[in-house]
Amino acid sequence: MNESADEPLALSVEHLSAWYGTRKAIENITVPVLERHITAIIGPSGCGKSTLIRCLNRMHEVVRGARAQGVVTLAGRNIYAADVDPVDLRRQIGMVFQKPNPFPTMTIYDNVVAGLRLQGGWNTRELDEVAERSLRQAALFDEVKDIWKKAAGSSLSGGQQQRLCIARTLAVEPRVILMDEPCSALDPIATYRIEELMSELKAQYTIAIVTHNMQQASRVSEFTAFMLAEDDRIGRLVEYGETASMFTNPRDRRTEDYITGRFG
Repeated sequence: MNESADEPLALSVEHLSAWYGTRKAIENITVPVLERHITAIIGPSGCGKSTLIRCLNRMHEVVRGARAQGVVTLAGRNIYAADVDPVDLRRQIGMVFQKPNPFPTMTIYDNVVAGLRLQGGWNTRELDEVAERSLRQAALFDEVKDIWKKAAGSSLSGGQQQRLCIARTLAVEPRVILMDEPCSALDPIATYRIEELMSELKAQYTIAIVTHNMQQASRVSEFTAFMLAEDDRIGRLVEYGETASMFTNPRDRRTEDYITGRFG
């Protein structure tokens, strides 16, 4: 992992394993997530990519019987320490899911500020400012500015809904944004808009993205982690490095086989 030796870390993942009940899903994952860069997590279905990314903000543990073991450090603090509030943690490490999930009964505006209202202490003018800023950051404001306080978030197109969910995440000013296959349900044009948006957001935010799309990983990320589950169905890290190097000169034959489409 020498490629990242001089880069500041947003998250440090060390010897992370996770279980669903008695079934181990991932084992001994050690990988850095570099500040203000995009890290892609790739690998075939069932290799533990989504489990890994959900462990990074403790979403994994909301599944009954699920648990994790290891150290994930944010700003020098283990997020699995007993005194860490998972709800507060998820404000610092936001999540954008595979399928857009706006709150269906809320307007576009109310979707964006939902997290702030839960926190409390915000007046209407402040909420308006945050909502507009977040929608602008998500490249959505100009498309919805005439309807944002009237139309439901669920009335938007799929690509717009995903950008709305990104705006909702941005509104609480996270340190890190996790994206679990955010474009898999979108058409090519909407996918391009989300990729363009990610490239803009990395100037201010750290992003980790799970993707099955090798072209997407090569387009948007600076660093890539390749995971694989073999006969025991436990996901392990095979290789981590700079995306350009991994895609042109992978160190592990299994990485080359996956990237070139020989399996997966």
